[in-house]
Parts: sequence; structure tokens; C-alpha cells
Amino acid sequence: MTQLPNTAVDEARNQIVRVGTSLFTRGYVHASAGNISAKVGDCHLITPTDAPLGFLDPRRLALVDVHGEQIAGDRASKTLALHRRIYAADPTARFIIHTHSTHLVALTLTGVWSQDDVLPPLTPYYVMKVGHVPHIPYHRPGDPRVADLVTARIVDRAAGGTPIRAVLLERLGPVVWGPDPAAALAVLEELEETARLWLQTDRRPEPLPAHAIDELRSAFRAAW
Repeated sequence: MTQLPNTAVDEARNQIVRVGTSLFTRGYVHASAGNISAKVGDCHLITPTDAPLGFLDPRRLALVDVHGEQIAGDRASKTLALHRRIYAADPTARFIIHTHSTHLVALTLTGVWSQDDVLPPLTPYYVMKVGHVPHIPYHRPGDPRVADLVTARIVDRAAGGTPIRAVLLERLGPVVWGPDPAAALAVLEELEETARLWLQTDRRPEPLPAHAIDELRSAFRAAW
């Protein structure tokens, strides 16, 4: 059995609960939609299936070992396979958030900007904090084919020198990741707010011009 320091597991549990509460109180999640996970050593902590993210019990979070076998907590979210594949494909990922954020789901219903970029690069902080976000066609929640599609996007973008931090699942919302909870939250928040901005302006704004994006690459190493 995988052995982990109790302090590391406890801290990861507390981080997931804090993030879930924050997302709920600010309206980024509702009911039991969405899930959160953290990588702890070779193991993963993930919210249980159908757990309301605003009212998580740290003791009931699912702890899964390196082989994907659950060793503690309630039954893991149906999207466990997707989370595990993201961690495997991107070694920098240590924290993953999936929500059904209203404006991003609405974006998939009205039509994304493109399959490779669900939103245009409207603001400098979108370019710097979010970057490219591919669109993933609809599959039922928990469908293992989604993990294949997301992994392929991660690998392709990394090979091209523009690694991604998020994907948008059609009708199901964003999946974002980062090296820690703060980084993952920053991606989610900027992504959702940019979707709201674009939808509220009737999708008319022009993207940042090429020279402005080049300047962001040079000054801030933006991966665009």
C-alpha cells in the first residue's frame, strides 16, 4: 500500500475544501456539479461522486493510489480517469478544478471562437494567465474517450511550445490545472470572466493585435 505523510494528505484535503467553498460562495459552482483533485506524491485526492463542492467534508474525500485503486474516503468522482490522465500528461499539474461555470457552458451552446481557442485573446491577462484553451466535443460525463482527447491536446500543445492550462468540455464546462490551488483558480477565474465579457459584448470585440501579443511574449513569457 502507498504510504504518504499524514501532513501532506491533510493539507491537500484542506486545500480542496477551501477551494470548493470559495468557488461555491462566488457562484462558480452549483449543486453537485464539478470536481476538484490534488496530486499528493504518486497518489490523488479527489472529491467524491455527486459531492456539493461548497460543503465538502475533508474526511470523505477519495484517496486513490498510484494504480488508480481507491484506498480511503467515499466513492471517487466519475471523472477520476480524466484527472489522472491530465496529471500523467502534464508533470507540472498538481491541482485540477472542473466546474460547470455558467458563462463557459453558455459559450459552448452559442459557439466557441474556434476549436483550438474557445475565446479570442481579448485582454493581456487572458493571454498571460490562461493562454490557449481547446474545445472538447460533447461526451457523456465520465466517458473515458474524453481523457484521450484531452491528453492529445496537452501533448500536441506542449510539443508546439505553447503548453495549455485548460480545456473546455462542450456543455460541461472548463477543466483547469496548475502547480497549486492558487494557479489553477487564477486560470479558472480569468477564463470564466473573459467568457462573460465576450458574451456580454455580443462577441464583437477584436482580439489583441499580433504586435501586442508579441510584446506579452517578450515581456512576460506568455505561452501564446
